[in-house]
Amino acid sequence: MRFSPKLVSGREWTGLAAGVVAVGALFLPWTNLTATRQDTEDALSSLPASDVARNAWATGILAWSGPVLLVLAGIAVVLLGQHHVARVSGLPQLWLIATVVSIALMAFSWLAIHHQFAEDVRALLDAGGIAAYGGIGRYLALAAALVSLVVSVLDARSLRRRGSTKTRRS
Repeated sequence: MRFSPKLVSGREWTGLAAGVVAVGALFLPWTNLTATRQDTEDALSSLPASDVARNAWATGILAWSGPVLLVLAGIAVVLLGQHHVARVSGLPQLWLIATVVSIALMAFSWLAIHHQFAEDVRALLDAGGIAAYGGIGRYLALAAALVSLVVSVLDARSLRRRGSTKTRRS
């Protein structure tokens, strides 16, 4: 059986789009630094933008692994979703699990936002009154992952419903 884009469902396209958006968000600011004191804020503004607003690639593997997993799951669902054997063998459940793991990785990355810096740098940032917070890339990637979670749940439930109606008819 050959791949046909016409046979890919809207949920599957949405899952792939969510993964692509999440990967695109990796290039946006992922971690931003801000200061509470004006003199420190002035010093931050004199630094290169890449030192103050870091993308996920500069943040570490925990930051970019979730969105990459999400796009890989989206690719797998689009390519394999039209094959009945793959669907009944657990592809929707695999998509759901990959999405949950992706969200967990992004959440852990957010919780460990200060650990992307070395211990001596963290001490220096704390002494200077500088805080790290999530940038727009984190929010966008997490929103895309939540969209993928919703459509993967709907896809898994639709397969379950179709399977239960076939069982009742037998």
